[in-house]
Amino acid sequence: MAFPAETVPAGRNKKFGVHVRDRARAHLPLARKSNRRPNHLNAMNPTPLTESLLESSQPHWVSRAAFPVLVAIFFLNQVALAAALYLQIVWVAVPLILIASHLMHGILIGFHEASHGLLRKSRRLNEIDGVIIGVFSLMSFSLYRAAHQLHHAYLATERDIELWPFVIPGTPRRLRILAAILELALGFFYTPYLFLRTFLRNDSPIRNKKLRRRIWAEIALAAVVWICILTAVIWWNEWKYFLCLYLVPALLAASMQSWRKYIEHVGLTGSTVNGSTRSIVSEGLLGRLVAFTLLHEPYHGVHHQHAGLPHAELPQHASELEPKNLDEISPFPSYRHALAHLLRSLADPRVGAQWRTAAPP
Repeated sequence: MAFPAETVPAGRNKKFGVHVRDRARAHLPLARKSNRRPNHLNAMNPTPLTESLLESSQPHWVSRAAFPVLVAIFFLNQVALAAALYLQIVWVAVPLILIASHLMHGILIGFHEASHGLLRKSRRLNEIDGVIIGVFSLMSFSLYRAAHQLHHAYLATERDIELWPFVIPGTPRRLRILAAILELALGFFYTPYLFLRTFLRNDSPIRNKKLRRRIWAEIALAAVVWICILTAVIWWNEWKYFLCLYLVPALLAASMQSWRKYIEHVGLTGSTVNGSTRSIVSEGLLGRLVAFTLLHEPYHGVHHQHAGLPHAELPQHASELEPKNLDEISPFPSYRHALAHLLRSLADPRVGAQWRTAAPP
């Protein structure tokens, strides 16, 4: 079974909550056969928002407008990059390509926000933005949303399909290392494969027929759009602009997305959200700028505790990231520190507390 869009809190909904409800969770495949603890004892369940949380002061409008600001800067950068390519100014084009890749990474996080119903106040516009970004990311928006809800419901467990195969004890180490290499180097292709694998396998958790039809329609839409784009590129022989304005930045952005995902979860075997999630809390100007352009995704532990919280409000709850149990870790002051922590685990990548009691693979 997959979750309908109504389970995702809309942007105007003031009563935010866990966006995978208990009733929906009960109908997930194998939900009744789970050997996990009941919800009220499960430390991995996101924390419901309290009234005091809802009464928090509103973030600055600039912080709330991060996505449209990001998109505007991206298109301005693309215009400048096209001009540099036309004038053949390589020393200007190269840094603009790198900037484009970072901005594309931020737009991919906007895709994630849309999957939670939080990118736009209008549900219709939220859906449109999600579908458009999905087409250019080789991803069905509805497929990503359904699969991502399972990631939140079963974070760092064997049923967390976004973190396959690292959550499966017994998976050969060489297979996990190969998966990591492919995802980190070729995330542009590997990430769509990861979600399509979930959708197409015989025991797919996405069973709702209406949702499956919509996913197929979005895949068909993407195919039509890309056939038109590639036909135009071939017809006018504009490979230079296609490669530099889209493909190279997209490949880099997808790898950035994969590295960020690994920084957030891979190598952690805690039993709580903060024990299975790395968060970044930077007090410096550069760190705050990076968080702004990544729609405050560095506060990832807060997002997992309060999945219905708009990204601009995540920094207000950074205090919740402080460790409360022995297997939890403190927030890192920068991505550089978090990356160093991740690299120590990539020789044997694994995720989840289930590895603690598993026999060696």
